[in-house]
Amino acid sequence: MPSLKKAKEVETLTDRLSRSTVAIATGFGGVSGNTMTEFRKYLRSQGIEYRVVKNTLTERAAQAAGRPEVKGMLEGPTALAFGYGEPVNHLKAILNYVRTNRLPIVVRAAALGGQVYRDQELAILITLPPREVLAAQLVGQLASPLVRLVTVLNQPMQGLANILNSPLRGLASVLQQRIAQQGGA
Repeated sequence: MPSLKKAKEVETLTDRLSRSTVAIATGFGGVSGNTMTEFRKYLRSQGIEYRVVKNTLTERAAQAAGRPEVKGMLEGPTALAFGYGEPVNHLKAILNYVRTNRLPIVVRAAALGGQVYRDQELAILITLPPREVLAAQLVGQLASPLVRLVTVLNQPMQGLANILNSPLRGLASVLQQRIAQQGGA
C-alpha cells in the first residue's frame, strides 16, 4: 500500500504531465545545490517547472495522465522539466542555459505530441523555427500560387484595356498638338 506522501507525489506528477505540452527528461548528476537553484530559477522565469522524480512514481503518473510515452524516458536518476507553452522554445531554453553555463546536466529525451524524441531527433527539433514563423511560411507558400494565378488571369484584361485606351491616347495627343498649334498661331 503506497504511503500518503507517495500518493500525493503521483497526484502532483499526474497533474503536471496532463497539463504540460512537453516533458523533458534530464540527468542531473554532478550539479551543486546552488547551481541547481539558479537553474530552477531561470527555468521558472521561462515558464518551466523542474523537479527530480522517482521513476516508479512517474510511471504511475504517466499512466494516469494518459501519457505512456513518458515511461520510455525514465532511466537512472531523472529530473523532469514540464513546459506549458511552446514545446520547442522550452527545449531550446534548457539546452541554451546548460550550454552557456557549462552544466553537467544531460538532456536525455523529450516527450511531446505523444512521441519521445532522443539524440538526433532532439537536434532536429532545436533547429525548428518557432511556431509563428512556421505558420507564416506556410501561409506564404499557400498564398503564392493564388497570387500567380490572379496575375496570369489579369494579364489578358490589362492587355485589352491597353489596346482600347491606345486610340484614346492617340486622340488626346492629336488634340494637344492641335491646341498647341492654335495657341501658338
